[in-house]
Amino acid sequence: MTGFSIPRVSIPAKLLLTDGEQRSGEIYVMERVPHHTGSETPLEMLNRPDGFFPFLPAGEKTIMLATKAQTIILSILVSVELTLVNGTVLRGFATAELPEYHARLLDYLNEASPFFAVSADDEFHFVNRAHVLYARPED
Repeated sequence: MTGFSIPRVSIPAKLLLTDGEQRSGEIYVMERVPHHTGSETPLEMLNRPDGFFPFLPAGEKTIMLATKAQTIILSILVSVELTLVNGTVLRGFATAELPEYHARLLDYLNEASPFFAVSADDEFHFVNRAHVLYARPED
């Protein structure tokens, strides 16, 4: 191995694998990507063709490589604190990922990308389409 590495950004996350185990920890995304400013999003990382992604379980010092094929859900909690110009402080949750367009649920589920984002329970869940058994629209 060489001394070269790709700069990464850590993001707190919860990982649910097909064995039923849910683990809290951190994922790592690229610090920069060529197609937009800023770091890679978790959804972009999951939808890359690589079969594995780095995950550091909470309380551990060694990164494990998690397989995307056995990942059911990767949940990201994005909390924010905003201080407004008038001094008001807002604490809450921000949108991590939104689809570029809205379409029928069927079209959304049939996209080629293996993962998609769902906001629920104050978290953003990145769900593996291969592990969706049923889906129905809320409205």
